[in-house]
Amino acid sequence: MADLSVELCGIKLDNPVIPASGTFGFGAEFAELYDINVLGTFSFKGTTRQPRFGNPTPRIAECPAGMLNSVGLQNPGVEHVIAEELPRMKTYFCKPVMANVSGFSVEDYAYTCALLDAQDQIGWIELNVSCPNVHGGGMSFGTDPEAAAGVVRAVKAITKKPIIVKLSPNVTDIVAVALACEKAGADGISLINTLLGMRIDLKTRRPVLANNTGGLSGPAVFPVALRMVWQVAHAVDIPVVGMGGVSSADDMIEMMLAGATAVEVGAANLVDPYACRDIINELPETMRKYKIEKLSDIIKGANSWEKTL
Repeated sequence: MADLSVELCGIKLDNPVIPASGTFGFGAEFAELYDINVLGTFSFKGTTRQPRFGNPTPRIAECPAGMLNSVGLQNPGVEHVIAEELPRMKTYFCKPVMANVSGFSVEDYAYTCALLDAQDQIGWIELNVSCPNVHGGGMSFGTDPEAAAGVVRAVKAITKKPIIVKLSPNVTDIVAVALACEKAGADGISLINTLLGMRIDLKTRRPVLANNTGGLSGPAVFPVALRMVWQVAHAVDIPVVGMGGVSSADDMIEMMLAGATAVEVGAANLVDPYACRDIINELPETMRKYKIEKLSDIIKGANSWEKTL
């Protein structure tokens, strides 16, 4: 029988499939469609210290092989999440969940993470230092190694749960940022967040998005994401969670061969709400096709040409 289980920062997952933050809400809507306990876990909606309405509309734009979004971290705030969303979540999800946290200052991150760290449902905190759709926070921390490390140090000082840092692809040297986060105490790295892009309406001659630019996700970004996962996984000694354009069991295995311990699925959930369930169902047959008995055996299992020539 195919063994789909993996271990992420000391916590066992039944399988490596994780819906990505921002594409799965708090899981309630998907729980009405299927039993989401089949998932390894999920990363819930990006949470900030204060409630956020998000960016003005329009904030979604289609493009070939993907989509642009500039939602801007719309969320009800950490106190509401703890008082309302987490108790409700207990009624439909029985596994540890990943809390995605963003902020506009180091103090914001520390405050929000400290509150979530005390919640027994939280297995990991995914520290989002990479959102490209907000001003004065998010990606501004993730594009500078020392700034990212500063956030990690502050959060590690007041939390006990594993901290996984979500990195931006909108940098020159992704490895430098990852290494700085590892040195600061990060327990894992997740990547990539969306690539910065835009569309222009030819009739109005104005950007389609009210924010002018937004984050590109979907199949178009998969090769970029795979390259960055490969680079980071071969540079750090902590687990890597891969994401970016994943939409099939084949994509999942490719990400793991590049070095991912687990794999998040983002935009595919917006196209097909059953995407993660279907990937999990497809994995055993896909593993048989590629003669894989245990998924954990293939992590970082791709050979570079330098080793084979």
